[in-house]
Amino acid sequence: MPKPTKGARLGGSPTHERIILRNLATQLFEHGRITTTETRARRVQPLAEKLLTKAKRGDLHSRRLVLSSITDKEVVRHLFDDVAPTLEGRNGGYTRITKIGNRKGDNAPLAIIEIITEAVAPKAEAPAAAPVAEEAPVAEAEEAEVVETVADEAEVEAVEAEDTDEAEAK
Repeated sequence: MPKPTKGARLGGSPTHERIILRNLATQLFEHGRITTTETRARRVQPLAEKLLTKAKRGDLHSRRLVLSSITDKEVVRHLFDDVAPTLEGRNGGYTRITKIGNRKGDNAPLAIIEIITEAVAPKAEAPAAAPVAEEAPVAEAEEAEVVETVADEAEVEAVEAEDTDEAEAK
């Protein structure tokens, strides 16, 4: 027997809660983002993430598994053909929940849950960045040595010029 979730359910019974979550997931996939209560958004997020992972797989078995939860064939087609290819570079974290304040009538906390479609930026390698930072002071030190060498040569030439001027004056 499956272990029930702790706390109050969204509906009156476990079956009603599953129906509510499936309908929320269907609307999320159909519209891309939905406004709902914060509790419902937090409860539908794991279901939506699992269905999006199956949609990314894209095979027939995955489509049938998603169809067992999402009964609207047009939404499943949209999910597999349009939404899943945009998530190709992502390894999870397909949805985002943003709190937007409280509802006017009953002061319930509202949130927007949306599918993230932006491309993933590749992470910069931390070890590769460290040597570049270390090379900069070395380059500055070498430039300082070159400047000192040029200044020393200029002083030597100035002293030699003074010696030759004094020798010519005698």
